[in-house]
Amino acid sequence: MADVTINESWKTVLKDEFNQLYFEQIVMFLKHEKALNKTIYPPGGLIFNAFDKTPFDQVKVVILGQDPYHGAGQAHGLCFSVQPGVKPPPSLVNIYKELHQDIGMPIPSTGDLTPWAEQGVLLLNAILTVRANEPASHSKIGWETFTNAVIKKISDLKTGVVFILWGRFAQEKQIFIDATKHHILKAPHPSPFSANSGFFGCKHFSKTNDLLIKEGNTPINWQL
Repeated sequence: MADVTINESWKTVLKDEFNQLYFEQIVMFLKHEKALNKTIYPPGGLIFNAFDKTPFDQVKVVILGQDPYHGAGQAHGLCFSVQPGVKPPPSLVNIYKELHQDIGMPIPSTGDLTPWAEQGVLLLNAILTVRANEPASHSKIGWETFTNAVIKKISDLKTGVVFILWGRFAQEKQIFIDATKHHILKAPHPSPFSANSGFFGCKHFSKTNDLLIKEGNTPINWQL
């Protein structure tokens, strides 16, 4: 993971995690996968892209995903986001539909959510890597220990962050968030299998901006 890029602010906040045995085991596992000529997504330099695009001191919103897209050319280290030029996957299409209903945003042609990340939206997958065409294939290698620690660090060290938890998996992370000092928005997952059961109409994008304004923060420009 020598080619990994991560913002300096996160290196400081997560220094203890990077020195833990479990993190060393993640690195060894990924090296072993590489030695077996397994294709891993996202590419090595983008594994920590969410942390690089959204420095710790700029985090205002956290959107939690599960694990990266496992198709070629899709994942680039930001949950729900795909690389420029790649067709938006179904869950992201539904996110765009809700954005249109909520704030009137035109449906974008791009699936690249980097502009959100650069405004302080941490697009965090709980699992940061996946083997090509094998969803959840890296779900047991230690990533959740790391990302649970990330969520808890944000909760402990910051105030007034808006945590957006879509679906049961993300909502299970609520135990790491101090609800007395942060805001938690919950809805079903935007997947086509569950979007009609409450994701559509959740208005999380306008609600997020209302909460940020109350906290004295600049709202997110969701337009892409």
